[in-house]
Formats: sequence, C-alpha cells, structure tokens
Amino acid sequence: MGKYNSTDIPKTDRIPALVEHLYAKMPEIESARAVLLTESYKETEGEPMILRRAKAFAHILDHIPILIRPQELIVGSTTLAPRGCQTYPEFSYTWLEEEFDTVETRAADPFYIAEETKQKLREVHRYWKGKTTSELAEHYMAEETKKAIAHNMFTAGNYFYNGVGHVTVKYEMVLQKGYQGIMEEAQKELESCQVGDPDYASKSRFLQAVLISCEAAIRYGKRYGKLAGELAAKEGEPRRKEELLKIAENCKNVPEKGAKSFYEACQSFWFVQQLIQIESSGHSISPGRFDQYMYPYYKADLEAGRLTREQAQELIDCIWVKLNDLNKCRDAASAEGFAGYSLFQNLIVGGQDTEGRDVTNDLSFMCIQASHHVFLPQPSLSIRVWNGSPQDLLMKAAELTRTGIGLPAYYNDEVIIPSLMSRGLTLEDARDYNIIGCVEPQKAGKTEGWHDAAFFNMCRPLELVFSNGMDRGELVGVRTGDVEQMTTFEEVYKAYEAQMNYQISLLVNADNAIDVAHAQRCPLPFLSSMVDDCMKKGKTVQEGGAVYNFTGPQGFGIANMADSLYAIKKLVFEEKKVTLGEYRKAMALNYGEGLDAVSMTEMAVDILRELEKQGQKTGPKEVEAVVKALSQDLIPEEEKQKYRKLRQWIDEVPKFGNDQEEIDEFAREVAYLYTKPLPYYRNPRGGTYQAGLYPVSANVPLGAQTGATPDGRLAHTPVADGVSPSAGKDVYGPTAAANSVARLDHGIASNGTLFNQKLHPSALSGIKGLDNFVSLIRSYFDQKGSHMQFNVVDRETLLDAQKHPEKYAHLIVRVAGYSALFTTLSKSLQDDIINRTEQGI
Repeated sequence: MGKYNSTDIPKTDRIPALVEHLYAKMPEIESARAVLLTESYKETEGEPMILRRAKAFAHILDHIPILIRPQELIVGSTTLAPRGCQTYPEFSYTWLEEEFDTVETRAADPFYIAEETKQKLREVHRYWKGKTTSELAEHYMAEETKKAIAHNMFTAGNYFYNGVGHVTVKYEMVLQKGYQGIMEEAQKELESCQVGDPDYASKSRFLQAVLISCEAAIRYGKRYGKLAGELAAKEGEPRRKEELLKIAENCKNVPEKGAKSFYEACQSFWFVQQLIQIESSGHSISPGRFDQYMYPYYKADLEAGRLTREQAQELIDCIWVKLNDLNKCRDAASAEGFAGYSLFQNLIVGGQDTEGRDVTNDLSFMCIQASHHVFLPQPSLSIRVWNGSPQDLLMKAAELTRTGIGLPAYYNDEVIIPSLMSRGLTLEDARDYNIIGCVEPQKAGKTEGWHDAAFFNMCRPLELVFSNGMDRGELVGVRTGDVEQMTTFEEVYKAYEAQMNYQISLLVNADNAIDVAHAQRCPLPFLSSMVDDCMKKGKTVQEGGAVYNFTGPQGFGIANMADSLYAIKKLVFEEKKVTLGEYRKAMALNYGEGLDAVSMTEMAVDILRELEKQGQKTGPKEVEAVVKALSQDLIPEEEKQKYRKLRQWIDEVPKFGNDQEEIDEFAREVAYLYTKPLPYYRNPRGGTYQAGLYPVSANVPLGAQTGATPDGRLAHTPVADGVSPSAGKDVYGPTAAANSVARLDHGIASNGTLFNQKLHPSALSGIKGLDNFVSLIRSYFDQKGSHMQFNVVDRETLLDAQKHPEKYAHLIVRVAGYSALFTTLSKSLQDDIINRTEQGI
C-alpha cells in the first residue's frame, strides 16, 4: 500500500455543531415508513412477495419526508428528528403498541412518541395482524421450543421481532459503478433467463425486484440533489450556498453512477448505509474495511490536488456523525440486552490484503482520528492486528483507547483467518475478513452470517441438572436423574452436557423457524443486490443466495460454569466438604442472603405445584399463606452461617482468570460443551451453525432470570460476559487474566469471542503506558487470543456519573462488543460495568 501519513489533523468547528444538534433532545419514533409500507402492501395483494417488498421499498423512498440538517456535508436522513427511528410492522408490532405509554420512561433506551404517531401506528397495525415474520416463526417452532423460551433457557428475540441485518455489502461495487451498473448486471441476468427454466418464475421476479429497488435508490438520491439545489437558491451565506450546490452536484451523480471523487464516494457510501436501514430493521449493518475501499478515491484526489488531508478528514468526521443519526427502537426486554441506542455499525481498519500483505494507509489513521474528533459511540471502530501491523498504527489506536471511549476493539488476524478457513472460506476471502456488529468475523459481500442469532445462557442447563430438568414446576429439560444420587463428578458433568445438548437442539429449532419465516415474508431484494451470488442464483440472502451461509448463536457464562463445575469437583468429590444435596439447598436459599421477589415467586410456584400433586387444596388462601411465609426471613441464623461458610469455601477454590492452568484448561473443556455440537447442525439456507462466545449486554438481563449458581454467584445477578472472567474474580492483574482467556480455544468459536478488560487511566499514562498496553495486546494475541476491548475509566468516575448523570452527558464506556453513553444505560448495566475488575499494567 506504500507509505502512510500518521500526522494528526485538527477537527473543524462544524463537527461540534453537528454533534450538538444530533443530541439536542430525546430520540423520537416516527410513523412515515410504516404508513407508506402499508399503503403499498394494500395495493399489491396477491403479487409475489419479492415484488411486493421491492414496490413497498420504492413507495417509501419516493414519499418519505427528507431534509438536510444544518451544516451537513453528507446528506440523507431516515427520520426528520435527529436520532429518530422508523418502525417495521412487517416483522412485529404488538410489543410496540403494548409499550406506547412506557417507551418514553423506560430504563433502557427511551424514545419519545407523539400521540398522533401512536394513532397512525394503531391504524397501520390493524392490517398486519397475522402477517408478520414473528407470528409465522412462532407457528413453525416446536412446542418444547416455545416452552424453553418461555422459561428463559435461551432467547431468540433478536430476529424473532426484527430484521436480521448483521451484514457487510459490496460498498466498493456501488462506489465503482453505482446502482445503474447493478441494474445493468441484473438486466443482463434477466435476459439470460429462459421461460422453460425450472427456476424462471422465482429468479425472474427476484431480478425484477432488484431493478425496482435500485431504480428507487437512484430517485431517492436525486430527491436530495433537488432539495439541496432549492436550499442553495434561498441561502444567503456564500460559504453554505457553495456547500449546498456541491451537495446537489454530488447527488445528481451518486448513487446512480460510480463516484468520481472522494467526496462523491463518501456520499455514495452513506446512501448505501442509510438505505439498507430503510429496507429492513436489521442492525449491525457494518461498513467493514472502509479504509480499503475508500482509499483509491482519496489517493487519486490527493495526488491530483483536488483534495487536502484536512478536507478529507472533515468528510470522514461528517460520516461518523451521520452513523450516530441512525437509530432503532427495540422492545423493553431487548433494549436491556442492547442498551445504549447502539446499531453496532462495525468499521475496521488495518490488517492484510488477499495476498497477506499489510494494507495500513492514511485512511486507517484518519478513521481513528475521526473517532477522536466526534467522540461518539458509532461507528463501532475496530482494528485488525497481526505481526505485520505497524507499531505507529497500534500506538495511534492506543491513544484513542486512553481517552476512555472504549474504542477501538482489537482483533487477531492470526486466529480469525484460519478459523474462517475451517468453516469453508477460501484463504483469499478469509484474509479479507471484517467484523460484524460486536465481534463476528465474515467476508464482506459474500456472507449471510445470521450472527447474533440467539443468546444462550450456559448457566441455565446446570440449574436443570440440580432440578432434574424441572423449572417452575414444568419439565423443560431432560430427565438426568436426582442430583443427590450422583456419586461421581463425571455423572454431574455428563448430566450438564445432556441438558446443554437438549437446549442447543431447541435453540436450533427456534432459529431455523425464524429463518424460514424471514425468507417467506421479508425477502430483501435491495440488500441482496449487493451480496454475491444472489443475482446468479436468483435468490435473496434470506433464501440462501449468498456464497457463505451461517447461523451464529452466542453463548455466555463460561466463567460461571467453569468456576461452578470446578467448585463442585473440588468441594463435593475431592475435599468432601459439602454434599450435592446441601449445595442444592444453599443455592435454592440464595446462600442465606435472603430471597428477592423473583426468587420468592419461583419458590412459591414450585411449592404450590407440589401441593397440587399431593392432592392438597391451593386456593387463594393457600397462595396467600405461602407468599406470606416466604416473605418472612424463616432461615435460622445458624443455617445462614452454614451457607455463608460454603460461599467462603467456594471463594477459596481457584477461579478462571488468574493464570492457573488447571482451572483454565477446565474452562476450555466447559466451553467445548457449547462450541463443539453446533457445527453439526444446518440451517435452511444450506449453511452450518457456528458458535460465538459473547453476550452483547444480555449477561445482565439474562442473569436476572437465573438463580444462584455453584460458583457462589447470587440469584438474579449478572453472569460473566463473553470469555471474560467473572467480575472481581481475576485478582492477579491483566496479564494473568489474558493468559487464562488465551487458553480457551478461540478458533472453534468462529462466530467471535469477546474479552473485556477495565483499566485504570494511570495504566496508559505517558508513552511508556501506551507501549506497555500495546505489548499486552500483542502478548495475548501471540497466545492465540482472538479479541480484546477495554474500558479506561476509574470506578469513582463511574459512581459519580451514576449519581450525577447531568455532569457526564458525554461519558462513553465499552459495554460489550460496542460502546455507549454511560448515562443512557440502565442502572443494572451500569452496575455491571462498575463491578468489573479494575486493572493496572
């Protein structure tokens, strides 16, 4: 790639003004898309679904209100309100109606919604009853799967209620030839179809849908060109008038045709990014290797004298602001799991080309600089690291990390490339990987990865071991026997494996049911026009049109399960300090620390169902008596002390995360119980399942659904996130924790692993601190770790921000595979971040 210029570029006054405008008020829900979508669907009843989708997309783009925000250089907004969101009733809508009156005041990601908007959406929703993907998916699920979901064994809620997203399209193709070029390709493919071909009906209609969609995208760009021209005619300030005229000129050319300049490439990129979000509600639409496909336009303009580095930096900064303008409203439960208004738009820099050469360039540094300038959560900036990565680039990244923004995340080429090859990617495609959403690797423009397909809480199957498959009085697992009759640790371990395998099979059933529903009711022709080999196959990505097809559900709680099973092995079977029966009772009574409302409710249900089995009456009086008895502290103090003593013994057992090989190898084997079975399953698109080990932020709300565990964790508290040690249990420093996590098999978790660390700001002070930080990353990656990310903030700052949010409006932290404004997170998620071990280097 040649030499690069790493010199810092100052930000312009425009950027703070754009950011201030963006965050002036609470995000707002708008109804325009839902109304227009429904109008089109009513007019196309009886037509093939693929054409209905394309015509609805076109109707939306032709009529949705547009505007150009003050001082913008890159234009295109999905809503009139800054950071507003549209709704997508074709996927689901009942949850939104049920939350109309609470969405503005909820703890995680609140949205304002006007009464007029509520009324318009209620009218729209009447049409969609029985027509959504979520309703169809539920009909496809097995009854035992629905029961498992109801009992919180796992959740498939992400795509159950929303679009899939989690993709990187061929941005470079749109930049090079525009949608006119894609239409020419589609037309050529359509003309080659023969009416006697067995797939003529479906393929021809798909290609027609591509033509309709791309033509609509072209008209949409021209709407902005016209608007910019009209605003320029009224503008009195000469500099802004000139800017608006340039915007009008850009939008006359892109996205219809190929970009002729870096500025046009930036505008074309943004139209692609925005329009994918209008077609579907899927998030994690990730820009991928932005520094690579944008570089030819930057280099050509720079060498021709048409562009300065300062002008290019301002355009990149403007794109960074726009990426924070996109937003999405989720149901209250999902908002807890994705807290922080994040759309997980992962943009990655650095790494290798298809021939294994480092490709760091000017834009690699300027992308990092843009995150410095804008200082907002999006894009979710990442950096590829290998033994050929320039030290300058890593030091520049470390400087950004030092600010506390939680960016960038660091990824190891030396693990991810062979991991992807093991799943069938060619060497060239694997070398060209980017990251999707949180931590998920894929080859851009060729993959429908279904990353983040479900949350699997690895703690729940162990609960089923202790209850012989029962939960709240119902059989939701398999019968693995009375735990008190188990005489060897191997029996316990095999029972856990059996419960795990059964729940995995149900998870697969849920994901496959949702997968089929999306293919049948919400195919996406516009998105599919930018993914190989959809046009050749005549199929959307939802139907298996991509070259690579995966489903990637993620598991978390590894540290809890490793510590739990290891404690059972040591305390019950080796040291014989406690029996399994005593362990079960201690967990049922929350180690003597008192039962919260959730625990009391669950125990009351179990007691009442047991009374029913014995033929005893369980009327209102009996219910009242049970609840009253449980609400009192009936555990004798002597018994409480016994349970607390057990927790003390548990604390003394070695824990994952402290560079102790025995427990670390044990954790590796526990992780295999989730990662090894999944690749044997297949999805409806002809691809395989691949495991991920990351939680987004669902380790907090799903922990709230989980009872006490044998590692001493109390009921309904967060479980460990990703592959990180349990909060507060890694006590020997960041290197020891990294050494432990590196002993897991990251290669088999080809859908990504997530390792969080929290560092005190003093750890990165000065050049020496940055150098030590980079050495920590390289050391971890040398041991085959896959990913690292960091919070650099002291505990006192976070506690003060929790008490005085008005003083910390711009405090950004790393949550899981993404960063977010700390004050927008729910208190439970804030507490989880505060409680992570604070390390020095």
